Amino acid sequence: MDVIEAINSRKSVRAFKPDPVPKEVLRAILEAALRAPSWDNTQPWEFAVLGGEVMDKVRAAIMEKVGSGEKTNPDLPWPKLTGAYLERGKRNGRRLFQELGIAKEDRQARTNWWLSMPQFFHAPNGIIVYMDASLGEWSLVDVGLALGNLMLAAWHYGVGTCALAAAVWYPDVLRSLLNIPQSKRIIVGLAVGYPDFSSPAAKFHSDREPLETLVTWHGFD
Repeated sequence: MDVIEAINSRKSVRAFKPDPVPKEVLRAILEAALRAPSWDNTQPWEFAVLGGEVMDKVRAAIMEKVGSGEKTNPDLPWPKLTGAYLERGKRNGRRLFQELGIAKEDRQARTNWWLSMPQFFHAPNGIIVYMDASLGEWSLVDVGLALGNLMLAAWHYGVGTCALAAAVWYPDVLRSLLNIPQSKRIIVGLAVGYPDFSSPAAKFHSDREPLETLVTWHGFD
């Protein structure tokens, strides 16, 4: 797949087939992720790749915390959004629910949808991304660059992904099950699997702001 085609066609996938992604495909995807640039070639990213029984255990442990009502405590604080940044998310959320056929007044359907997030949207595989806690904000930029590579490489192989804050709501659960040291900062989780395009949750494509909104030109006629 051409890189521009991959960039323009990639989407966050929220419905997956049960078939696990073969380890050799996951290796190829992660090798591409590791080619990302980073500050002074520090390569701060680390990945825990989940499958099989471990994937089931992680999912179950997170849902046990959710079911108990325990307050979330992610290592990376949620952003506090206002103005246009908040509205962009709400606008696409409304579009997604419309395509899923979830009415505004259907609270149970909305709750079920939100509860599918910490379950990695029932994907057969997952990835937990973390970095050393001694590193600062520039390393977060680097991790983001690696994630971009990973998602595009996955799409090249026909594999869908969705970045999930809900997957890392309870970092101590992940540290315990995946042997991630306390010295590491858990950043984000990814749902990984082959898209189930029979579901609108896999076909949904969020919109983007027009170029004119976000780009200024300097020194051009």
